Amino acid sequence: MEKARDVFDKMPLRDVVSWNAMIGGYAQIGHVDEALKIFQKMPEQNMVSWSTMIAAYVRDGLCQEALTLFYQMRRKGIQPNEFTFASVLPACARLEALEQGIEIHEEIIRCDYQFDTFVGNALVNMYAKCGCIEKSWQLFQEMHYRDVISWNAMLSGYAQNGYFVEALEVFQEMQLAGVKPDTDTFTSVLSACSGLADLDRGMEIHQEIIRNGFQLNVSVGSALLDMYVKCGSIEKAHDVFKQMPQRNAISWTAMIAGYSLNGHAMEALKLFGEMELAGVEPDSKAFVSILPACANLGALELGMEIHEHIIRSGLQDDLFAASALVDMYAKCGNIEKSRHLFDKMQERNVVSWTTMIAGYAIHGNAKEAIELFEQMQHSGLKPNHVTLICILSACCHAGLVEKGWQFFKSMSEHYQITPTMDHYSCMVDLFARAGQLDEAHEFINKMPLKPDATVWACLLGACRIHNNVELGNLVAEQLFKSDIKDAAPYVLLSNVYATAGKWDGTERVRKMMKDRKVKKTPGCSWIEVNKQVHTFLAEDQLLA
Repeated sequence: MEKARDVFDKMPLRDVVSWNAMIGGYAQIGHVDEALKIFQKMPEQNMVSWSTMIAAYVRDGLCQEALTLFYQMRRKGIQPNEFTFASVLPACARLEALEQGIEIHEEIIRCDYQFDTFVGNALVNMYAKCGCIEKSWQLFQEMHYRDVISWNAMLSGYAQNGYFVEALEVFQEMQLAGVKPDTDTFTSVLSACSGLADLDRGMEIHQEIIRNGFQLNVSVGSALLDMYVKCGSIEKAHDVFKQMPQRNAISWTAMIAGYSLNGHAMEALKLFGEMELAGVEPDSKAFVSILPACANLGALELGMEIHEHIIRSGLQDDLFAASALVDMYAKCGNIEKSRHLFDKMQERNVVSWTTMIAGYAIHGNAKEAIELFEQMQHSGLKPNHVTLICILSACCHAGLVEKGWQFFKSMSEHYQITPTMDHYSCMVDLFARAGQLDEAHEFINKMPLKPDATVWACLLGACRIHNNVELGNLVAEQLFKSDIKDAAPYVLLSNVYATAGKWDGTERVRKMMKDRKVKKTPGCSWIEVNKQVHTFLAEDQLLA
């Protein structure tokens, strides 16, 4: 580019073509500032000059500047062409500027460019990114010719808007139309499989990826990782990760998140260390993925070390990283530090408030949780279903039955939130912990949803504490109607019988566990020494 600039500067006469060539050259290598200087020095700009500069802004992520330049171009009376429209529409898409997008669409129709494939692709993408998926589908159907980019725009539009089934249907139509998929196609299709948690379909897509030779692509590999993680197949995710010849921050983060979300906190921490040794700099998403692993293990020293890393990376004010830190400190027992970080947050969303309320709930600080819940509403934010679970949990730990009832009844009345099984479980636990076992049982019988194992297990645990064998038998009868493989309810019932001295009942539970091949998981403890987390199992010989 330096040689080109030297030749350009020495030219005795420069026409508009040479000026535009310089703008395009600087834009292609990402030197938007230099491109703008050339653009501004031009004695006269034509449509190509403006269009090239608009495209440069969009490519560099300066979407608002691109839109401003487009409107300046129109005020100067310069007529855009199909390249201009195809360049400016992605700016509307990224900004979700639907109103401007509709204005530009109307101008496209007046200029008779609506059937141009490049313009059509940009329109389909813009409407999808702005949430107008029906309009996007309408324009897609009206296109005279569809290339792979057209299909990808529709596929990603459906997947990003949560229409996962429709995304898979479009992929099927694409195959029937004989259009060869590319890496972007498979990334979107895998996203749809992830959204549906459809492991079988995801594995089918994996085979198609191999047949098309894209299994080594880093973007496709990361999408495969994410799909297997979200479908709960952590082993297959690990296999994909190990086979990747190249890994970027997205790949590492997806695998770390997979371990963390699926209860493999130790593996998540180990992989995070490997990521750093590989020289890959963690981003906000990586920190958000690893902090829950520290929280679940109670590894405060490691969490504090990651906190320092976040500060060194300049991400301490990142909304998601800050919320994850609030959660980590609360779950590691330092509720004061958690609140300190929460108060320092420059921006808070529903997740931030809910995280702090949850922290107070697990520490049994119901008063502080309720006060924070009220402050959240005064700030103009409405609680979501998770916030209500946290506030009910806070009431539960503090034995605030009446207050919990008020919050539960306000869900549909004030917040238009329909209670889920988790909310009903909290209420049963609230009654049960307060010793109101009959009220808890009556509440379960009146539930509009069919009680699941968690609901019955809450009541069974209370039966053990309050030595209510009769109700314990009734609850167990309901609980064991399904073939439960989790050992916890069986152990609870066995303890109910043991507390009451009914050893024949204890023996029956053990036989039931043996017949159903249910095994009790050994007790497990963690201890953090010098930033190393050590695991101990019950009857571990190392403890002797």
